Amino acid sequence: MPSPEYQFTEIIRLEPESVGEPGKRTFRLIAESGTSSAILWLEKEQLFQLALAAQQVCDELPSSGDTSNAPTELEAPELTILEFQINKLAMGHDQTRSMFIIDAYDFEAPEPTIRIWATRNQIESFLSEAMRVVTSGRPLCPLCSNPINPDGHQCPRSNGKVHIDRIFE
Repeated sequence: MPSPEYQFTEIIRLEPESVGEPGKRTFRLIAESGTSSAILWLEKEQLFQLALAAQQVCDELPSSGDTSNAPTELEAPELTILEFQINKLAMGHDQTRSMFIIDAYDFEAPEPTIRIWATRNQIESFLSEAMRVVTSGRPLCPLCSNPINPDGHQCPRSNGKVHIDRIFE
């Protein structure tokens, strides 16, 4: 596993959030560990896929309580404050420590910028909240499956208007 620049091993907060109105939201993952914090900006689809990966890993592992053993010796220096746009995410589980791992990569970083160590309870809480955040956007049109904006929606299936992007020979 590649070695990250920073590691948060004593997580006290791991929370997904959306900022803005439906249709114009941005998404972030907030991680706090002791005296350090990170705000990781990501796309809605990245948050959704991270929650799905977390659910899959949780489903595959037996529930053994929350007997985690965080590698506290790897904790980021005090007062580490990070904020960046995520390029890539990785999710895993360290069986020897019974800890879940989230690696987040900055755009130009070949190695993870931050590794977040979390317990099963923290991951389960995170994935539940992530799914709530992702699904709390604009409702989908039952006919065309496109999002319905607050100011209305012109459904190509209900009014017959369809935009042709290509001309076929």
